[in-house]
Amino acid sequence: MTDTLDVGARITGPNTGGTRTEGAGGAGAADAAGRVSHTLGMVEIRHVADRSGARARYDVLYAGHDIGNLVRHFRRLLEVAGARPGARLLDVACGEAGLLHAAAAMGVSVHGVDLSPVALRLGRTGLPGGALAVADGESLPFADASFDIVTNIGSLEHYDDPLRGVVEMARVLTPDGRACILVPNTFGLRWNVLHAWRHGDVHDDGQPLQRYGTRLQWARLLTDGGLAVDRVLGWEKLDDLPAGPAEWVDMLRHPSRWLIPLGSWLPVDMASMLVFVCRRAPP
Repeated sequence: MTDTLDVGARITGPNTGGTRTEGAGGAGAADAAGRVSHTLGMVEIRHVADRSGARARYDVLYAGHDIGNLVRHFRRLLEVAGARPGARLLDVACGEAGLLHAAAAMGVSVHGVDLSPVALRLGRTGLPGGALAVADGESLPFADASFDIVTNIGSLEHYDDPLRGVVEMARVLTPDGRACILVPNTFGLRWNVLHAWRHGDVHDDGQPLQRYGTRLQWARLLTDGGLAVDRVLGWEKLDDLPAGPAEWVDMLRHPSRWLIPLGSWLPVDMASMLVFVCRRAPP
């Protein structure tokens, strides 16, 4: 089996040798002015100066602990994305490939890219050979219209140039395909509002670069990058629900934690995360 974890490796997958257009991301949208204009108004926390620093930091984070194993969370997202047996799915910034393992169990043809070789080594067991490769979400190694489903789950907010990342997702999506993108909400009640109430600041998850945006800010970014937003869902991680009697007792002792199960009743604009279900915008 060929090891595809070298930096810049191409995934053995659909249409990797076909036409690859640069689109808006290649011509001018990726310059510094464009990056600033499309994230203007978002809350930004930066711990590293560039992408090489980000890659090294993610390797350390993944080697030290699990930052993404949320089984029920992934299954729900796949349902929203319309995953079905035989569909070609690309998970951009897939981390340890938790979503891809859930999708493969459904009969989906899975492919994933991530900046961190460490994450991919941790996640590749049990996936088809060539399913994973180290690649930057701002420059995907695939031909145009290669995938029926493209997912980006809690990663777009960490890009240096999120607009270029959106352009790339739109480019590799088939004309009738679907993109499912999860991003954090500036006014999420559970994360930022309560955190600001207690600590006077936004929540910092320790990743190299973090952004929080409102529903309209994220929607504008996705639209400018070539995606048409079909619907927006407020999102909470159900894996955070108590798993047994001891955890339920602990929740009763800390009433604020009831925000977890009550999250599904929050208004969209107060949810911790926002899920955008999109398609390619017509030319």
